[in-house]
Amino acid sequence: MAKSVSSAKTARSTARAGGRTGASPARFSLWIAFGFLILILDQATKFWFERHLDPGDFVPVIDGFFNLTLAHNYGAAFSFLASMGGWQRWLFSAIALAVIVVALRLLWKHSRQTLFALSLTLILSGALGNLIDRSLWGYVIDFLDFYLGTWHWPAFNIADTAICLGAAGIIIDELIGVSKERS
Repeated sequence: MAKSVSSAKTARSTARAGGRTGASPARFSLWIAFGFLILILDQATKFWFERHLDPGDFVPVIDGFFNLTLAHNYGAAFSFLASMGGWQRWLFSAIALAVIVVALRLLWKHSRQTLFALSLTLILSGALGNLIDRSLWGYVIDFLDFYLGTWHWPAFNIADTAICLGAAGIIIDELIGVSKERS
């Protein structure tokens, strides 16, 4: 039984890679370069908002739907554990470091699998962007504020967007792999 599961995973991995598996230093380097571009965009936008707005200030962009604002998030997603006294900074930093290490290893191993590698690169750059914030400031800088009426989605940033897109990409990649297995 274990052998057939392993064979199915290998076949799916090979199918995703277009028949190619294994590390590709050149492709890995390209993914890392792309990740650094995302990281630079994330850090540059955070720097700009931190210098031009005070926390709580907002600039309407699309009335009734979208503002630019400055928020300091001491917690995780949706300000989870934000008011816990500071220990959460170290917990979320440790989680981010673990995600970065795992994503780098997987990216090296699967750099030829375009959707999977892109997804890992987005997660990697997003985790690193928010880790930099936590390390330097003790909070994550958020500035994108979407809302309808009085209901506001929690403010977020480029790193958060990259992480969400990367997670969605991994789900799509898995669904494609499962679909190909059934064909």
